[in-house]
Formats: sequence, C-alpha cells, structure tokens
Amino acid sequence: MSAEQSLSHRGLRVAELIQSGKGQSAAIERAAGIYESRGIGNSYLCTTAQGDVLINAGTLGDARRASALFRQVSPAPIRYIILTQSHANQYGGLELYKSAENQVIAHRNYPADRRYAEALSAHYRRGSRRIFGKISGAVEDIVPTREIEPDLLIDERHVVELGGRRFDILWTPGGETRSALIVWLGADKIAIVGNLFGPLFGNQPNLNTLRGDKPRSALEFIDSVKKLRALRPELVLTGHEAIRGADHIEREVTRVIDSVQWIHDRTVEGMNAGVDLRTLMREVRPPPELTLTEEYGKVSWNVRAIWHEYTGWFDPARGTTELYGIGPASVAPTIVELAGGIDPLIERARGFVTGGKPLEAVHLLDIALATEPLSPAALDVKGEALKLLLAQGADKNLWERLWIASELRRHAIS
Repeated sequence: MSAEQSLSHRGLRVAELIQSGKGQSAAIERAAGIYESRGIGNSYLCTTAQGDVLINAGTLGDARRASALFRQVSPAPIRYIILTQSHANQYGGLELYKSAENQVIAHRNYPADRRYAEALSAHYRRGSRRIFGKISGAVEDIVPTREIEPDLLIDERHVVELGGRRFDILWTPGGETRSALIVWLGADKIAIVGNLFGPLFGNQPNLNTLRGDKPRSALEFIDSVKKLRALRPELVLTGHEAIRGADHIEREVTRVIDSVQWIHDRTVEGMNAGVDLRTLMREVRPPPELTLTEEYGKVSWNVRAIWHEYTGWFDPARGTTELYGIGPASVAPTIVELAGGIDPLIERARGFVTGGKPLEAVHLLDIALATEPLSPAALDVKGEALKLLLAQGADKNLWERLWIASELRRHAIS
C-alpha cells in the first residue's frame, strides 16, 4: 500500500460500502418483492398486495435517490416505516417518505436516543466528521431538515401483517443504539438487521467508537446476536451487506458470539486478577478459531470498552492524578527544561522511530509539542512516527487509519 493510499479511505471495505450507492440506477431485488437501495445505510422496500413496508429511511441524501428507485419498482403507497436504530443513516430521510397514510415504527427507547444525540450534537458531529467527513459527504445531505416523531413505539416485540406478509419486529438492545431492532420475515427466512453487527458481518464489533458514542454492552450484544441466530435465517440483510446461506450464517454468527464472549471472559478474569487495563489491551487475543477481522472494531478497544462498562472512568494503574483535572501536559515544560530543551526529546523520539517503536516516540513528542506546538523538527518526527504506526498495521482499521490521517492533517504534516 502506498503512503498516499494509507492516508486515505481507499482499500477499506467499510468506506466502499458506505459509498456504494453513488450512481445506483436501479433498486436491487434481494428476494421476491424485497428491494435494496444502497447508501450510508441501506434502505429496504418490502412490497405487498396492500401497500409497502420501508425498513430504514437512509440519510436525507440517500433517500432522495432511494425514493425514486423504489417508485420504479412499486407505485404502491408505503404503509409502514420501521427504523432499526436511531442514527441518521436510518432516520435522516424520513421526511421524504412520511405521510398521513403511513406509520413510523421505532423502539420505545428511540425518543430518548434522539434527545441525547441532539443534546450532544456538536460533540458527536465533530467526532464523526473527523473520521467520516471525506467518506459520507456534507452534513446537510445526512441529517433531516425537520424531526419526524415515530407514530408507534414498541417494546420487546411487535408484529405487522400487511398484504400476506408478516413482519416480526424484535428489540436487540446490544445493537449500535439502545433502540436497535431487527425485522424478521419468517415466511421468507429473511432477517433485516440494520447495524446490529456494525457495517461489516463477521468483523470484530466496535463496542465504543472513536467518534464518541454511548458504549455498547458486550453481553447485551451477545444476547442480541443469539436472538438472531435462534431464527436460523437463510438471508441476512445488514445495513450494508447481503449474507446468504443458513449454515454459513449460523457458523459465522456463532463465531462472532463466541469471540466476543471469550474477550469478555478473559477481560473479567484479568480484572479480578488485578491485571491493569493496558496490559489486558496488549495481551487479550482470541485463539485462531475465534479471530475476527478488525477493519471496524478491534479486540484491544473492546477490552477497554468492557473494562469501562464495568468499572467506569477510573483506572487505578494510572494513579492519583486520574482523580483530578490536571493532565500530563501541565508538567511538559518542566520535563523539557530538565531535558535541556525539546531537542533531546526529539532526538530520542527519532531513535524510537528508527527502532520501530512509534508509540514511545509519540509520547515524547507530545511532551515536546505541548511546550513548542509549532516546532518543525518535532512535527516532522511525529509525522514519521504516525506513518510508521500505519505501516505496522494501523492502516487496516478504518477508525485507526482515518484518525491518524486526521492527526497528520491537523498538524499539517505531509
């Protein structure tokens, strides 16, 4: 992979899936009467003799395209709109589909999810734009111009029957939001699961994203995926993929369940044994048969998410200073003074880079840059360290690669 590619989203499957709706000229028929429009989050139109059911509205921009594609395959009115979670790639396009003749269905937690998301909108959007800004497009093409409230809020389970089709709607609180749902079409053996697994099937889930989200519970995630497995679907339609074959689906879903359970159990064992968080992040690795791809989530991050799920923000290994609002940067000038200026720190950091230890280099350079933020020499070596991180494997994870690329842009490092 070239240096230029390692700093972009090229070659990352998640990015390709998010952008796969561009230029789509016809809805994809995934099964008889079930059509897909691709985008930042896929939408599905299920046709019946008495009207249609839409599962997820997509972003506002995606809905502009999808609504036209769906009209090509069905002139019937949409009777129900089911939202599988409370992210903008599910609800953003609602205003283009909502009418007096249809009902929007969501989980009872959906309004609360939307309230806290709006209360922290600047925070969440800042984090999201830093990672996804070059992939997902302009904010005005993602979020709606007005809020559409659901007509019906459901609990554990709800059934919709229309035109000979039955839609079982099941709550899966281990999804990306507490209002996550899956839709089961039992007669067709099809499960439409939104982002229960995140954007990639068979990938390590991301229990707590870098953009800033409420953490997902590892055990609730496992229970939710078990709920799907019990249905034994022959086709799973996710927010981005179509997965076929009952045996294949059961095998891969079981591997996801067992992998996350293994990580959970080893983390808890380590906590009880008094092992510190960073050691667990380094050392907890599933056996080969439970190893999942890590383009979206990572084992080490899930170890950290599980730790924080159970113990909160305080890490005893980091000591007393964790209790207070004075961070390490406060003593950076003193360390620089004792070192005789930033030059010795920069040279030692350069040595770490040469020795293949980019993170040790970044620790030193952050001290130097806290004192002299515009030091060309420090910024140059930090650029080398960050690029070495990519070369050592950080480029394989979407969040990690795009975070490092944003750091290089932030410091104007070429």
